[in-house]
Amino acid sequence: MTAVSRLSVNVNAIAVLRNRRDLPWPSVTGMAAIAMEAGAKGITIHPRPDQRHIRTSDVFDLAELMEDRFPNKELCLEGYPSPEFMKLVEEARPDQVLFVPDDPGQSTSDHGWQFDADTSELQDAIAQAKDWAVSVALFCDPDPEAARQAARIGAERIEIYTGPYGACYGAPDRAAKELARIGETADTAKSLGLGVHAGHDLTVDNIPALVRRAPFIREMSIGHGFTADALIYGFAESVNRFRTSMGER
Repeated sequence: MTAVSRLSVNVNAIAVLRNRRDLPWPSVTGMAAIAMEAGAKGITIHPRPDQRHIRTSDVFDLAELMEDRFPNKELCLEGYPSPEFMKLVEEARPDQVLFVPDDPGQSTSDHGWQFDADTSELQDAIAQAKDWAVSVALFCDPDPEAARQAARIGAERIEIYTGPYGACYGAPDRAAKELARIGETADTAKSLGLGVHAGHDLTVDNIPALVRRAPFIREMSIGHGFTADALIYGFAESVNRFRTSMGER
């Protein structure tokens, strides 16, 4: 029997390509459907304030797609918990929200929450999302203390930032050290009852070692690496390739 997928395909890059022209293609919902039909667990999107890739309309189009055609898949909405973003979460009601500490002008998420700062606003956002029956994950650096702090303020899941690990291609010694940090963080999160996710710069080459170290990771959110792979192999086949790298096929 085919294993349950942990692959969530981030389609931000599809939106970037579409937005280069005033045309409806490539279709964000169309490519998302291909990924889920091929076996992806769900879709991740990060609607930024300037709408430079995912637009507000995409959020609702994808929410409708999930409800109509893929009720057993998961939509993850990623963003900074500003009032505007929280309004979008309330209206779209995704399956999951991933709160990230991004500045509006940031090109990509490149660090986790700094929990030694004031977290009252974050606690309020977590409580709001839970009131709307939306599961809450926090973006965390690979640091066991970050997992402990995420649990303390009410998160249900964490997504471990794997960018430093992904940047170690061609440097196996550094990769092993970064993988150890991720593993320690994952172990701590699991011991606290948190769901464990991972994301950033994951590829078919570096995923197998991560899965061996932390086989209980329940979701990997992959956008850039997946899209680069899909330019060569096609969207559906890249789902197969990434799921194979996760030991699911």
